[in-house]
Amino acid sequence: MKILLVEDDKTIASGLDYSLKQDGYETVVCHHAMDAKKVIAEKINGIDLCLFDLSLPDGSGYELCELVKKQSDKPVIFLTALDDEVNVVMGLDMGADDYITKPFRIRELLSRIKSVLRRYNKQTTTQPKTIIDIDKIRINTLEGKVYKNGEEVILTSLEYRLLLIFANHIGQVLTRTQLLERIWDVAGDFVNDNTLTVYIKRLREKLEEEPQSPKIIKTIRGMGYKVGE
Repeated sequence: MKILLVEDDKTIASGLDYSLKQDGYETVVCHHAMDAKKVIAEKINGIDLCLFDLSLPDGSGYELCELVKKQSDKPVIFLTALDDEVNVVMGLDMGADDYITKPFRIRELLSRIKSVLRRYNKQTTTQPKTIIDIDKIRINTLEGKVYKNGEEVILTSLEYRLLLIFANHIGQVLTRTQLLERIWDVAGDFVNDNTLTVYIKRLREKLEEEPQSPKIIKTIRGMGYKVGE
């Protein structure tokens, strides 16, 4: 599980970073809204939960929450010294999932994080995802359609199935053997190693801005392929 932590007080941020790592989480730490916005724009798909301080020197946790919720349905917890009802309600109305008032005990924060993640994992397992966003690509699984920059991309049946396999394993390295096994399971057709190479090449030509330097379907040398962080 990877957590985006945005906290301008470096002492607090360092303590939280240490405690989260001790509890088994990976962390991405930012001290300014500007840095956080860059992470949200480029790496939000690889983030599992966001911890935002409400008051930042160059912005606020509110605007970061709004950016996250526009791009992806990721859980957000606010860290705030403002414990009055108006600020709490405003944050929750913007889509935040919880808040915790400073000063707080680290065990309490970890408990809140686990509670929010459990809630999201339950939603994910009971409600299949119908919209999947990967960089500038959007997959609508209800329609069975794929869009690039808002324009529909026409994929063959097997190309679409291959893309769905990647989309359902964001951030994971998939070997060629794993891909071949999954395509076989789904399509019921024989697909050999050379055919897989052709289909990956075709997908890149249709989805990538620069197919020769792919940013979406990345080759991990000696291992296989990976989509997302």
